[in-house]
Amino acid sequence: MPPATGATIGILGGGQLGRMLAVAASRLGLRTHVYEPAANPPAADVAHRVTTAPYEDAQALAAFAASVDVVTYEFENIPTSALDLIESLRPIRPNRRALAISQDRLLEKTFLNGEGLATAPWCAVEDAADLEAALARIGTPAILKTTRLGYDGKGQARIMAPEDAADALAAMAGQPAVLEGFIDFSREISVIAARGPGGEIAAYDPGENIHKAGILHTTTVPAHISPNLRSDAVLVAARILNALGYVGVMGVELFVTPGGLIVNEIAPRVHNSGHWTQNACAVDQFEQHIRAVAGWPLGDGSRFADVQMLNLIGDDVLRVPELAREAGTAIHLYGKAEARAGRKMGHVNRVKPLRANSARG
Repeated sequence: MPPATGATIGILGGGQLGRMLAVAASRLGLRTHVYEPAANPPAADVAHRVTTAPYEDAQALAAFAASVDVVTYEFENIPTSALDLIESLRPIRPNRRALAISQDRLLEKTFLNGEGLATAPWCAVEDAADLEAALARIGTPAILKTTRLGYDGKGQARIMAPEDAADALAAMAGQPAVLEGFIDFSREISVIAARGPGGEIAAYDPGENIHKAGILHTTTVPAHISPNLRSDAVLVAARILNALGYVGVMGVELFVTPGGLIVNEIAPRVHNSGHWTQNACAVDQFEQHIRAVAGWPLGDGSRFADVQMLNLIGDDVLRVPELAREAGTAIHLYGKAEARAGRKMGHVNRVKPLRANSARG
């Protein structure tokens, strides 16, 4: 049975994803308790309760876990020691295996390849000798990435020619890394999909992503792909969810190539490229995640509109008065006081009527 009205969902992380999860939970009559080391996080404005403490504070973690019915998270890089303590007291959804795999690019690629899914060619890199051998195997251009803690273009260095190798390795600052070959792709798409505790799966239409400076700029739905490719993308996501025994929403990023779909990465949480669901679906990705982790039936993933999600990065937030005048535009701001370069301040969804030949999710 799903938790009764008034039950509490614990959320690790108080950023904008935690904020939107808390709003979704409130619509279902559920409370949220956010655990966040930083003061005044975006989620604090809307959560029922907030604990401000470091992830190393065992007493605070235990009190947090004791106050909730189930725990989820809005980002991947949570210390293992904190998760160990919480899991001894309350269930964590999605599960620890999904989190561990997504935290480490080597584990992620090994898992995906083990499931028969294609990825970019890759090699583990610990030192200059490893990098030299990896470049001999993969060639250039390539990209060197830290195995952990990289997001929004951070922890990455391009190697366009062999002479770039030393600088790229120095940029890793001694951290373990992975070298990935460049992929000849026509577009990047992502699938937002959910799996419930009973194994049921609901997926949204794939969105087509455009990045700028390593940060997602827009997601457009429907993606410019064939119906068969759309089905294949959803099946890839479902395969990953089932292999992990996953509960919750996952974002799966894919490259469309002449040889088929290649998995770029997985994110075991609600995802930036799924924000469009807030204004084009009856049940958005945030409610879907809450439904899954709380044991509710999953909602219908079909959409009733075409939509483009536009991220507001840094000073883009100054465009809000102009955007507010646009017909069909829904504004979502994160309550962040200071706009900085590369900082996600909000997003807008530009909604249009569903075209007659636009496939539903």
